[in-house]
Amino acid sequence: MPLVTTEQMLLDARNGGYAVGAFNVENMEMVQAVLAAAEELNAPVIMQTTPSTVKYAGLDYYYANALAAAKNSRVPVAIHLDHGSSFELAMQALRVGYTSIMIDGSHSVFEENIAVTKRVVDACAPSRVSVEAELGKVGGKEDDLDGGNGGYTDPMEACEFAERTGVNSLAVAIGTAHGVYSGEPRLDLDRLSEIRKVVEIPLVLHGASGLSDEAVKESIKRGICKVNFATELRIAYSDGVKKVLAEAPETFDPKKYGAVGRENVKQLVMNRMKVCGCDGKA
Repeated sequence: MPLVTTEQMLLDARNGGYAVGAFNVENMEMVQAVLAAAEELNAPVIMQTTPSTVKYAGLDYYYANALAAAKNSRVPVAIHLDHGSSFELAMQALRVGYTSIMIDGSHSVFEENIAVTKRVVDACAPSRVSVEAELGKVGGKEDDLDGGNGGYTDPMEACEFAERTGVNSLAVAIGTAHGVYSGEPRLDLDRLSEIRKVVEIPLVLHGASGLSDEAVKESIKRGICKVNFATELRIAYSDGVKKVLAEAPETFDPKKYGAVGRENVKQLVMNRMKVCGCDGKA
């Protein structure tokens, strides 16, 4: 089927009490792995690329990979710009054909975040491309994204932000962080519940790599409809490559170690989809 937007995916998740897994893909093998997992579990799926990933190969290359994956797929597939760092990059993704776009104005002050988000929402509306934004600041560092110590989302600000921007989904800061956790994160789940009470649109959890299954499930119970996974997919793929080269250092065919990395990612994604509860929901 053709690529789809994330709007109906996330509304279905909100109404069904589960979350859609969103997985950052870095190469063709990871795209194949994510799709294979989604098809085996009959799950809707979101593939994502960050600005750093886009710099590596270009929006058109990642879009083409996702399009090829979705073309003969039995499950809904969306291609999403994760942490779009500027209006200009968001518009480039829109022109290329991305079906979902995040504009991350969380590093700016409240009014500036509203302004740039509203600008992207208005530009994407004619094409019915979904827009995600972030309020508060998810901490940690991943690629070129540095959230520092982060900053929690205020529920009433979230309500105002959603109403004034018309955004389709909102990433909230409740204590998660990008990258690898140095210890067990302490999530402010009561804050998440308060946000859910006053914000109607689907909520998004960033920085889920390394969270316990219980923490993810509880976040979903309290209103999260999309969960992002990035770092642990990279680790799984790299571990597969390292294993092959450690056991057979003479290996020179990229397909040999790429296949093992791909299988590692597939198994991880299947696990995360089950945790999110989106298996069987396509």
